[in-house]
Amino acid sequence: MRVVIAEDSALLRQGIVLLLRDAGIDVVDAVGDGDALLRSVAEHRPDVCVVDVRMPPTFVDEGLRAALVIRSSWPETGVLVLSQYVEQSYAVDLIDSATSGVGYLLKDRVSDADEFVDALQRVRAGDTVLDPDVVKQMLARSRRQDPMATLSPRERDVLAAMAEGRSNAGIAAKLFIGSAAVEKHIRSIFVKFGLHPEEGEHRRVLAVLRYLGA
Repeated sequence: MRVVIAEDSALLRQGIVLLLRDAGIDVVDAVGDGDALLRSVAEHRPDVCVVDVRMPPTFVDEGLRAALVIRSSWPETGVLVLSQYVEQSYAVDLIDSATSGVGYLLKDRVSDADEFVDALQRVRAGDTVLDPDVVKQMLARSRRQDPMATLSPRERDVLAAMAEGRSNAGIAAKLFIGSAAVEKHIRSIFVKFGLHPEEGEHRRVLAVLRYLGA
């Protein structure tokens, strides 16, 4: 496997070079900024690039932008992006740019040589590799954005029965629960969906529409 490394810290860059060469990986170039990375990829056509998100001159997202150019111009080249912190929007941008051959890891993972090399091999093979901490944040965000994910199993049952057009009494009969319990579950559904009392009877329709849309 032929690899190009882009990392502005000379110490970390050299450390990654030594780590990968010890693992038998051919590091064909190691550069310190996004422009040099693009020139290197054009020249060497590596299998995978290891790219720091923040590089000169502004240290904001130069590495990520270079990674997106690589995925567009040389789609056969995999990209493994390294970041000091979880920057979820960067991970999403990278994944949106391609459905395979990309990865996003925290720099802490580099200290585990086996894990790091495995990530490189998976990216080369066309897999998508995400740091576990990034995955956790994405799932947490998804749950926050999707009210359906906050419903209890019984609330889901009640909402499904509402979608069938059943009255409260009909829901109670179907689920073998009391009418008071049905009303309690429906109130909870309205709260979780952000449907306020001033919306009156429309709340029931809106709740069903959200259920059907999900």
